[in-house]
Amino acid sequence: MEVEERRQAQSNLVKAKSEAEFANVSKTKFLAAVSHDLLQPLNAAQLFTSSLMERPLEDKTKNQLNSVANSLDDLENLISTLVDISKLDAGVVKADKSSFKLSELLNNLVSEYQQISGQFQVELHYVSSDVVVNSDSVLLARILRNFLSNAFRYTNNGKVLLGCRRQGNHLSIEVWDNGTGIAQDQIKEIFKEFKRLKASQTAFRNGLGLGLAIVDKISKVLEHPINVNSALGKGSVFSVKVPLGKISDLPQSSDPLNYIMDTPVLAKSKIWLVDNDASVCAGMSQLLEGWECVVITATSLEDLQQQVDISHEHADILIVDYHLDDGVNGFDVAKEINHCRDKPLPVMMITANYSKQLKKEVKDSEILLLNKPVKPMKLKTSMLYLLK
Repeated sequence: MEVEERRQAQSNLVKAKSEAEFANVSKTKFLAAVSHDLLQPLNAAQLFTSSLMERPLEDKTKNQLNSVANSLDDLENLISTLVDISKLDAGVVKADKSSFKLSELLNNLVSEYQQISGQFQVELHYVSSDVVVNSDSVLLARILRNFLSNAFRYTNNGKVLLGCRRQGNHLSIEVWDNGTGIAQDQIKEIFKEFKRLKASQTAFRNGLGLGLAIVDKISKVLEHPINVNSALGKGSVFSVKVPLGKISDLPQSSDPLNYIMDTPVLAKSKIWLVDNDASVCAGMSQLLEGWECVVITATSLEDLQQQVDISHEHADILIVDYHLDDGVNGFDVAKEINHCRDKPLPVMMITANYSKQLKKEVKDSEILLLNKPVKPMKLKTSMLYLLK
């Protein structure tokens, strides 16, 4: 009887574990699907607000528009955070490590946060480093963004420092602040999900308390240790320890979006856009026409063919969504258009699909990939690259 009870208990544990794993995967798939559907109208709304913000407006209207834009950014961050935590819990996030110059990543982050430092009355300092590290640059950037966001959140009228410290064969990337600090008995608590300490009311308002939980999970995926030192009322230091890379392992060419380019004129460039969401088409059209581009929008290849001669008519860039109607995707459209042209069009694919499989497929096809919601500056930089 005792053996049978143990066997039954073991069977129940295996069944419960299997059901929990299935539920976790189902949750991840559900959140991924929901996020895709939510990002479509969000992307359209952000395109409309971006195009409006580039126009001369009265101060009152501009302030209202900035409030709308900030709310949309908050919504985007919330959706992305929920999807990130679900993917990390399901174990589907894998590190894609390579050697790269850390300065390329840090310079971009500093530029991003310096733009908002004045708004939140925080003085950001940065000590540059040309050291080569070996990591996943996207995941490492997520960790450092969370560190910087927290430093801004807990530092009123203070200073934040981003810098590096060599430790043998590793580099400690550190974010210092002279903010409110954290009590010693609370340091472990801040890495728990949905745990938020009392913060500044001026910065990063609508968080879910998942930022450092995501940092903790990403650090385990990367195998990069996280360290926190803090003194209540004096400030905090958050750091991540990253292995050094080899200069010989650096790729021969940089990411095309990081080129320092001569800026060609976008005016009069002819753009074909295929997206099955009419609101996205309208938003993109309004934004691109604000840059003086000539835009033809279509919800399908057939729709585009009714408006232009895809074989012979001139165009400078083809922009396609990945998910189209009736099982068609952006690859199909781009392939069919370029197959019948003497000179293929440069192709940019914009999608809410963040899968690594799609990224590999796009990379192998030499198509430039942007994820929704697309930021106007990144869109413009990508278009300049394709035109060049």
